[in-house]
Amino acid sequence: MSHGKTAFVCLPCRASYKQPYDRDRPQRICPRCARPLIHAGSAFAPPPRRDRDAWRVLSVLLNAGVGFHKSCCGGQGYRPRTLREVRARLTYARRTGEPFARALVRYELPWRKP
Repeated sequence: MSHGKTAFVCLPCRASYKQPYDRDRPQRICPRCARPLIHAGSAFAPPPRRDRDAWRVLSVLLNAGVGFHKSCCGGQGYRPRTLREVRARLTYARRTGEPFARALVRYELPWRKP
């Protein structure tokens, strides 16, 4: 039985590659620039290469450790799509002390500080 493919992303090239995930070889290299690829997950859909803002949002998410992995029931959950949403969540995380990865996947931000 063949295994499903998962996405690996090169942020400087703004490119995504679907490849089978192999636990013995977790590190992949970009064929364009020879830098390491970031494992994005099997539910990842890349934005268009010309959409710089979407790639900036994606860069913040992946560098914070937020992936796009399928789950059994609810899907991958909320992910911000605009720089404004990212800024709001990062500001909230700084003010409250919540980890960035957790604040980035919040669907709604509380109005008051906890």
